[in-house]
Amino acid sequence: MKVIVSLYLWTLGGIAFGALLVIGIIWSYLVPPEIYDPWVKKWLRFVFKVLHTKVNVEGTEKIEPNKPYLFMANHVSIFDIPLLGGYIPTFVRGVQADNQFKWFLYGWAIRRYGNIPIARENVHRSITSIRKAEQYLRSGKSIAILPEGHRTLDGKLRPFKKLPFFLAKQAAVDVVPIGLSGLYNMKRKGTWHIRPTTVTIRFGSIIPAERVESLSVNELRDLTRREVQSLIERP
Repeated sequence: MKVIVSLYLWTLGGIAFGALLVIGIIWSYLVPPEIYDPWVKKWLRFVFKVLHTKVNVEGTEKIEPNKPYLFMANHVSIFDIPLLGGYIPTFVRGVQADNQFKWFLYGWAIRRYGNIPIARENVHRSITSIRKAEQYLRSGKSIAILPEGHRTLDGKLRPFKKLPFFLAKQAAVDVVPIGLSGLYNMKRKGTWHIRPTTVTIRFGSIIPAERVESLSVNELRDLTRREVQSLIERP
């Protein structure tokens, strides 16, 4: 039964998500991403409905619509990025593993959308990507990044990398911790099975730019990790 349900959900979800990618690519040649972003958000939310997954959202009232933020969330599933894209209530670009930019349609779409590829195993290229993200933040655009670098294998929060926190300090921007819960039960790394469930995206207390600047990289990393951990429900 689990196999049949998963095949059904992959088929429906694949059709819905594929349509989003194709239409998004077409739109990207006609208007800037900021213009069609509200439509993208609505469609990503629709994808979760197609997957029979309820999404609870908490804490969005803290986010000011025209202010740049560095959003940092735990990395649980391949559905992290669609969830963040659909429910972060402001226009945001993502920093994603460079191999994802080679995926059929998806890679083309996220490149056209303005997301930033990062080579996680190449320090020099990673720094180049972080500098590009810094430019986005300084121009008033928000960035989302998953500071663990890799998906969890057991549902527990992994150690955070330092580089995203160099970015936060260089850009002198507010940091928004986000806790994603339920995605590990929905689709975890190492299996292709999808289970309809309830997921929660919880926006935590904003770490203001003034505090970001006053902390060391290690202190900021540890504080952000504690904040994210406090927002996550046990799988």
